[in-house]
Amino acid sequence: MANIHRIRSAFTLIEIVVVSAIIGLLAALVFPQFVKSRKLTQSRRVLNDVRQMDAAIGQWAMEKGKAEGDAIVTTEAASYLKAAWPDNDVLGNAYSITVVGSTQVQINVSTKAALDGVGIDWGPY
Repeated sequence: MANIHRIRSAFTLIEIVVVSAIIGLLAALVFPQFVKSRKLTQSRRVLNDVRQMDAAIGQWAMEKGKAEGDAIVTTEAASYLKAAWPDNDVLGNAYSITVVGSTQVQINVSTKAALDGVGIDWGPY
C-alpha cells in the first residue's frame, strides 16, 4: 500500500485570532467617525427644519399683518412649507413655537445636548 498523504487546508487558531484582532481594530477606528457623522447629519436636519419653519412663520406673519408678540397659528403657517409641518425633530423632541418675533421657533434643549460636539452653531434657535 502506498502512503497517501492527505493535505488538509484549514486555518489555525492563531490565524483566526489575528484576523479577528485586525477586524476589531478597524471597527474601533471607524465606529466613532460613523457616530459623529450621523450626529452631524441629524443636527443639520434639525437646523434646516427650524430655519424653514422660521421662514414660513415670517412669511405668514408678513402676509397676515401680524406684529411682534402676536400668537402664531401653526396650521396657517404650515401652508407656507412645501413639506409637512414637523412637530418633532429627528430625535422625537417637540419644537417650541412661541410668538412672532426673533425667537419664534426654538430647538429642544435635550436635542441640542444629544447632538452636541459635532461643530453645529445653533444660532438664535
